[in-house]
Amino acid sequence: MNSSITRAYLSRYRSVAGGSAELLPVTGAQRRFLLARRLDPLGRPDVVPLFFAFPAGAVELPRLRAAATRLAARHPALRGRFESLRGTPVLRVGPPAAEVRRVEPAPGESAADALRRELLGWSADGPALRLLLAGGPADQEEILAVALDHTACDEQSLGIVTAGLSTAYETWDEPADGQATDAAADTADYRAAVEAQLAAEATASADRARAHWAARLGALRAPERPPYRAEPDTGMLTDRLPAASGAARGAVFPALLDAVSAAARSLLGPRATPALGYPWGGRPAVAPPVLGCFLNTLVHPARSGTAGLDELSADWWDDLDHADMPFDEVVHAARSAGARWSGALDGLLTFEDLHRRPPLVLGGISGRETHLSGRPLAAPFAVSASHGEDLLVRLAWDRRNWPDPAAAEAFDALLSTLRRHLGATAPGPVG
Repeated sequence: MNSSITRAYLSRYRSVAGGSAELLPVTGAQRRFLLARRLDPLGRPDVVPLFFAFPAGAVELPRLRAAATRLAARHPALRGRFESLRGTPVLRVGPPAAEVRRVEPAPGESAADALRRELLGWSADGPALRLLLAGGPADQEEILAVALDHTACDEQSLGIVTAGLSTAYETWDEPADGQATDAAADTADYRAAVEAQLAAEATASADRARAHWAARLGALRAPERPPYRAEPDTGMLTDRLPAASGAARGAVFPALLDAVSAAARSLLGPRATPALGYPWGGRPAVAPPVLGCFLNTLVHPARSGTAGLDELSADWWDDLDHADMPFDEVVHAARSAGARWSGALDGLLTFEDLHRRPPLVLGGISGRETHLSGRPLAAPFAVSASHGEDLLVRLAWDRRNWPDPAAAEAFDALLSTLRRHLGATAPGPVG
C-alpha cells in the first residue's frame, strides 16, 4: 500500500481521537483551509458569503435566528469547531450555534459598507454560520449576508444552506421532536461522508497521480508579491455574456480557465507561471448528502501561449482524472519536480450553475441575489462566473497589487479570450 499524506493524517487522527464520538476527521479540502488560516498574518478564515436583497422589514430576526439554529443542529459541520490536537486537525462537535444579528451602518456607511466591514473582521472563534442583516433607515431594501466559514461549506453545498434556511424559516415555531436522535444520525452520516472522502483521497494519491501533477505543475514560478498590509482594497469589474447552450455548455469551463490565464498573464507578466486554483469534485457516490467541505482545489498553470479549445479541454480532462488527489499532496508532487511554489494561489476561479441552487425564500419572499465588491480575497485576484439566464463574469482584485487601469486591461483580455473560445464547441463535463 503506497504512503500518502492522507493515510498519515488518518493514522494521527485515530491516535489523538481515541474513538471519541465528538471528534471527527477532516477532509483534504478542510486541511487546506485550516493551513491557509494558520498562514494568514491575522489568522482569518476564508469565508463564503451570499448576499440577498429583501424588502425593508420583511425579514424577522427572531424567526431567522430560530431557523439558523435549527439548520445548524442538523449539520455537524455547522455545530462543530475545528481545532488542532497535538498538531492534528479535527472537528469537535458541540451544541448548535449560529450568529444572527442586525448590523447598523456607521455614519456615512451604506448597508454594503457595513457588511463588508463585518466580513473583514470575521473571527475564527465564532460559529461557522453567520447571518447579518443591514439596511439604512431610508432604504427600501435590506441586504442579508448568509456567510459561512469555507472550512464548513463548499460551493456545491450552498444549495443545502439556502433550501434548509427556507424550510426552517417556515417551520421555526414547530417543535423539534426527536432532535437528539436526529443529531446522532446526522453525525453518523457526516462521519460516513468524510471517511468515504478520505478513502477516495488516499486511493487517489498514487504514483500515477503524483507523476501527473509533477509534470503539470513542475514549471510553476511564483511571481513576486508586494509587502503585506492588513486592510484590503478590493475592486470589482462585471460583465454579462449570453448563456451557453447545447454542446457549448461543456466548453464553458475550459474556456474560463484559458480566459483567467490570459488575465493572470496580463496582471503578472509573461515571466511568471502563476498557479490558478479552482474548486472541483464532489462527494463519493456512496456518501450521504451532508453539508460540508468536499470539493478539492485543483491547480491550473497559467502558461503563456495560445492554445485551442480542443487542447485545453484535453488537458482539463486529464486533470479531472486526477482530481481526487488532495491539495497538500499535489503541492508536494509539484515541489518534488522543481516547482518554486509554496502552495499559495495567485488567482482563483469559481463557477456556479445557478440552476442547481434553490433560492432563499423567507416568509414567501424570494431574496434577490446581489454581489458586493470590496470583500477580502483569498488570492491576489479572483474570477467568479455564474451560469444562469446569462453568464455573469466578475473580476475582483487587490488594489494593493494593481491599479484600476491594469485590472481593466486584464479584464479585457479575459473577456476577449472567453468570447473567442465560446464561439467553438468541445465536449466536456459541466461544473
